[in-house]
Amino acid sequence: MIDAILSILQNEFHWSILETLAVIFSVIYVILATKENIWCWAAALISVGLYMYICYQAKLYAETGLQVFYFIMAIYGYFSWSKNDGALMISEWSTNKHFIIILSATLITFLLGFIFSIYTDAKMPIVDSFTTVFSVFATFMVVKKILSNWLYFIVIDVISIHLYCSRDLHLTSFLFLIYTLIAVFGFLKWNRILQKHE
Repeated sequence: MIDAILSILQNEFHWSILETLAVIFSVIYVILATKENIWCWAAALISVGLYMYICYQAKLYAETGLQVFYFIMAIYGYFSWSKNDGALMISEWSTNKHFIIILSATLITFLLGFIFSIYTDAKMPIVDSFTTVFSVFATFMVVKKILSNWLYFIVIDVISIHLYCSRDLHLTSFLFLIYTLIAVFGFLKWNRILQKHE
C-alpha cells in the first residue's frame, strides 16, 4: 500500500532523489545566506552541481548555464566573504545603478531568449532567459552583500515557480515558493543590519 502511494507520488510529481537533494541543499544555502554564514557557499556548490544535471534533462539550457555560473560564484563568494575575517558589510547601490542593471538585463534577456528560440529546442526561452540573466546580476549582489539582491530574487523566484511547474518539476517549483518567503525574510533582516551600521 505504502509502495503504491510512493509510486504514484513519484510518477505524478517527479520527486527524484537528485531533485530532493538539490532542494534540501538549496534551502540550506538560502537560510545560511540570510544569516551571513559563510558555509552557505558549500551548500550552494552541492545544490548547483545537482541542478546542472536536472536543468539540462529538462531542456532548460539557460538555467543549465546559470547553474555553471552559480558554481563559479559559490567559490568566489566563499573567498569574498572569508577575506578580512568576514568583514564584508551589507551595503546598497544607488537607484541609477539599479536602473542600468535592470535595463541591461532586460536587453540581454530578449537577445538570449531569441537565440534559444531560433537555435535550440528550449522550452519557454524568454522566461528561462529572464530568470537566468537576472539571477546572474542578483547572485553577484549576494556575493557583494548588496541589500537589494533579495528584492531581485523575490521577483525571480515567483517567475521561477511557474517556469519549473511548466516542466513538471513540482518539487523545485515548491522550492522557489520557499525561496520567495526566505527572500522576504532575508531582505528584512539585512535591512535591519544595514540600518544599525548607518
